[in-house]
Amino acid sequence: MRVCFQIISFFLAVNFYCQPLRAQDPSCCHHAAEFSPCKEACDQLATIKSESRLKHLLQRLPSYCPELMNELWTCINSTLPGVSRKSDGWVGLGCCELAISAECRRECRQASSKNDITKVCKKVTENSLYSCITKNEMGSTCCSYAGRHTTCREYCQAIFRTDSTPTVSQINAVKEYCQSHSPQLLGCVSNFTKSYPIRSPIDSLHCCDRAEATHCQVACRRILRTMSTEHEIMEGLIEECGSQPLPQEPMWQCFLGSAHPPSPPEEETPHPAKMDCAKLHCCSKANTSLCRDMCQEISTNWGSQTWQDFDQLCEYNPVETELINCLADVREPCQLGCKELGYCTNFNNRPTELFRSCNVQSDQGAMNDMKLWSNGTIKMPFMNIPVLDIRKCLPDMWKAVACSLQIKPCHSKSRGSVICKSDCMDILTQCGDKKRFHEGQTPERICELLSPVDDPERCIPLHRYLTPSSLGNSIVEEVIHPCNPNPCPSNHVCQVNRRGCLDDLHCQPYICVPGCKLGEASEFLVQQDSRIQVPTRSGPSGCHEVCSCGVSGRLENCVEMPCVDTDKPCSVAGQRKSHGTSFRMDCHVCSCFAGDTICSKRQCLGLNSSEEDRRRFTGLPCSCPYHFIPVCASNGRTYPSACVARCMGFKDQQFVFGVCRLTLPCSSKLCQRNQRCIPKYRVCLSDASDCLQYECVGRPPACDKSSVEPACDTDGLVYPSVCQLQQAGKNLAYMGHCQDACKKPQQVCGHNGETYSTVCDAFSDRVAVDYEGSCIAVGVSDGGPDSACSEISCPPLSTAGCKPITPPGACCPICAAMLQILWNKEQMNTFSKLNKNQPVTVRDVLLILRLHVSVPQCDVFGYLSINHELVVLIAPVDQQPTPLQIEACSMEAEKIYSLINYASPTLVSHVPLSAFLSSEIQTSSIHSSGGAPPSPLPPGLSLLLGLLVAAGPVLQQL
Repeated sequence: MRVCFQIISFFLAVNFYCQPLRAQDPSCCHHAAEFSPCKEACDQLATIKSESRLKHLLQRLPSYCPELMNELWTCINSTLPGVSRKSDGWVGLGCCELAISAECRRECRQASSKNDITKVCKKVTENSLYSCITKNEMGSTCCSYAGRHTTCREYCQAIFRTDSTPTVSQINAVKEYCQSHSPQLLGCVSNFTKSYPIRSPIDSLHCCDRAEATHCQVACRRILRTMSTEHEIMEGLIEECGSQPLPQEPMWQCFLGSAHPPSPPEEETPHPAKMDCAKLHCCSKANTSLCRDMCQEISTNWGSQTWQDFDQLCEYNPVETELINCLADVREPCQLGCKELGYCTNFNNRPTELFRSCNVQSDQGAMNDMKLWSNGTIKMPFMNIPVLDIRKCLPDMWKAVACSLQIKPCHSKSRGSVICKSDCMDILTQCGDKKRFHEGQTPERICELLSPVDDPERCIPLHRYLTPSSLGNSIVEEVIHPCNPNPCPSNHVCQVNRRGCLDDLHCQPYICVPGCKLGEASEFLVQQDSRIQVPTRSGPSGCHEVCSCGVSGRLENCVEMPCVDTDKPCSVAGQRKSHGTSFRMDCHVCSCFAGDTICSKRQCLGLNSSEEDRRRFTGLPCSCPYHFIPVCASNGRTYPSACVARCMGFKDQQFVFGVCRLTLPCSSKLCQRNQRCIPKYRVCLSDASDCLQYECVGRPPACDKSSVEPACDTDGLVYPSVCQLQQAGKNLAYMGHCQDACKKPQQVCGHNGETYSTVCDAFSDRVAVDYEGSCIAVGVSDGGPDSACSEISCPPLSTAGCKPITPPGACCPICAAMLQILWNKEQMNTFSKLNKNQPVTVRDVLLILRLHVSVPQCDVFGYLSINHELVVLIAPVDQQPTPLQIEACSMEAEKIYSLINYASPTLVSHVPLSAFLSSEIQTSSIHSSGGAPPSPLPPGLSLLLGLLVAAGPVLQQL
């Protein structure tokens, strides 16, 4: 028998080679016992064709084949030069795919140690790679103590393979299987889990302030923000500050004093070390007081042991689904897209599906789980499930289970990682080892605990992942995900680059923005300068404070908000509704907030309406007539008539006739002599302060050159920022790069009822276009006649076969996804007062929501409807979007819809989004029959393709 090994020499060779082996010596693997894990792992070497996968298996081979197997290792070392069974081998191979640059990934795959990659893989930009290597090094050291005990080694490696917090079940499994074999391993793992998560260097920024010399303070901050290892930081500080680390010097005393910084005085920050404000947001969602108390304990005191009880009693409790999903959002937010997996390949090429953990570590984790399960027992924190040989009994389904639980698809209504009950029943009925079931164990009872639901919108249907994706590579590239995986350093937030670049040579589809963690123990980041609502350290549920993310990388300048009585219910039609509950009354969407019932202000035509009511019904607020005689109200919103403005609560002295954007706010002398008055049109959601439509600016002596947000002046010249435009004495036309299509004024009507001089002007205001020309009509809600828009000529849809939606107040249908959001004005007023009486505007909200859309092929638009709901559109930016791009925008909308309705801290911790109460969603889809491409448009409509006017070139730069 001749066995052809397609093997890469572990360190030196790059090309495949085949080595014929004689029948009496078929391979090195004959030195391993038949049917042993070592024999199986060794035999895999003959079948692997991927260089990186082969190297990874060779690196893991000592886990399966102990060092005591001298004959085997002698054979392997002589056959594959450079392979080492020592624990100090190259452990970074499994991390190579995390490298951002292709050159670094290539160098990493060919390296034999960390030193081989330092010249190509810069630690400043390849933070994720080096963090993974460091973790693997720790895992390699700890797990080497397992010796020949394979099961102990496997459970040890499970601690280090994941990129999230090690679970109690993983730690308990190590204790159970390793305590009698290796106390050293237990101690090593314990040291790692106690220090998890590993602190970022920026957590020590406060030490820089203790340096006596100013230049040393500046250098210290730069070093901590750009270097990642202790050795680099120490060397850099010694060189820049010109002193040795002496314990009597304040700065060095701070660095060397303890592993964690001392708690700052109360006046510096209201948050103690080890707090996790992101998780603390979730605690109010607990259904039981026990889990609520334990959640608060583990969120405010990371060092406590309560989290182990919490994992046992709450993490797997079906009653606590809402709490569990909220915590999952904080740990691993749902993100679109999955690709480049080597084991869970059926999950690849899915750019419009949501996953929590599509990465190399989870892929490897699924493969490890399958190996552990093949031992015949699936170990859970609260039960063991005996199974038959899963390599023979439904292996594809077991693989789909392992991959689903590791990669975690999240569907819009559940966001949980639970397989459907019917799948659970099928797989345990056929593959459960009933002879070894404990007393009372049946597939039905097991699945009732593990997978209590069978609604495909609330559980993971395995059939979806039993076959590969139907999409080809060329189609998949129509939708990209620049921030998945995250290419930024651990203390930076990744954002889609929608501003474009002035220097196209170094233009990336993403930008890395400095951020803040929501507490010492938190991994959840928010961008610098953002305002964040966090629960107070003490006090009942409903007490929050608003903080800002400062340049120090910490939350600061916190101000307490009035507490909200979350225990106070609402009484609705004789029924009690608890705080946070959303419901419908006739056509209204309502929500209970601290005892107050807040509802939309839609015009309803009830079933019991009189004939007179039906005759007078127009669909407009207060059944106002269709006359379009616009007025500008004090909130900066244009209403189609005085009747509608009065119906929305404005008194006559609070509005003037005319369109808001055609008023001249700077016609009076409003600013000081050394300042310029610049129109700043905005629609305000708060009314606790004036909604001024202008701002006074001086000519700044210097502009921040690092802040790049292109702006176009009225002469058609682009500037790196508004500051530099104003410094040149020019007038702003619109934000973004100058567009040839917008050189000549060509009026368009936005969904907000405003007439814009160009489409670029509308888009820079985050408003999508309804039709060409000035605004002359307003659309009506369902139930009214179509006469209000009868004179409007609507453009054709952007994509043939699209099933469109029509936004409230619009005349023309569009191909996009839409959210209609109910919000709390009192909360908006509170945020305004806490922010020095600065008004909260629609644009503020849209720019924050825009950060949550991770696909650059989709963008966010919106407006305040005449019924005072916030309408948000998530639409494709291409002129003729593909079905996949339309689907991606719909999924982005569903993601945000879910985050709003479940009050996920990943969204509602952002001020002012925390004033959102509930949301409704409508999405566009493409008819399966498709259709012919759209016919060429007449010149007058060449700018208008459905929603997006010349959207491709314009939107990508606005």
